[in-house]
Amino acid sequence: MLLISSECNAQEIIKAFNENSFSKQEIAMLKSTYGQNKTFIEDYEKQILITLSYFPELKNVNIVFRERNRKTPLATRPTFLSMFCQAKKRTYIITISNKSTDYLNTIIFKNLTFNAQIGVLSHELAHISDYLNKGFGKMLVIAKNELFCPKAVDTLEYSTDLSSINHGLGYQLLEWSTNVRVNLKRANWLGAVNLSEDEKSERYMNPSTIAEVISKHPLYQKD
Repeated sequence: MLLISSECNAQEIIKAFNENSFSKQEIAMLKSTYGQNKTFIEDYEKQILITLSYFPELKNVNIVFRERNRKTPLATRPTFLSMFCQAKKRTYIITISNKSTDYLNTIIFKNLTFNAQIGVLSHELAHISDYLNKGFGKMLVIAKNELFCPKAVDTLEYSTDLSSINHGLGYQLLEWSTNVRVNLKRANWLGAVNLSEDEKSERYMNPSTIAEVISKHPLYQKD
């Protein structure tokens, strides 16, 4: 599970982004390059564009970012009708919750640090990057696994975290992973609908695992 894939991005490795990491002109350039076929949430446009710049394969993919009141802090899926299209021609929706349960409100997007926001966005974009390699049949398998095969979901989410690291946003993912466990006072995080107990399975990489992968990853040795 800790094998490092060849999927790497040429973007510079940055340990911590903040609101002032990019000038208005630089953000405008990012939007010109990576904002095509995207519907943004105005308050989060900067974070989204920074994250998109690490996923060049999504440059022309239709992605809608939207806010809703949802228990799950973030979720990504293709629209139903676009499921029947070629993967690169689908429309994908990333839903950001602006209100959850009292317990989970501490980790919804608006309550995360700027750097952690980029980290969790990188996980969602890594899902879309993966979906580009899956036809209709394989997408149905993912949907079936969500209902009936938690072990398969564990493997998928873990590999999605690895993809985020491979794209160059490992430090951001680490900050998000740490924030979640500290804010929720949990040793493990299996998702918003799996809160009954701290199971041993590592559905999402724990901070120690992320740090270990980064320490061995060639992309991060330049840092």
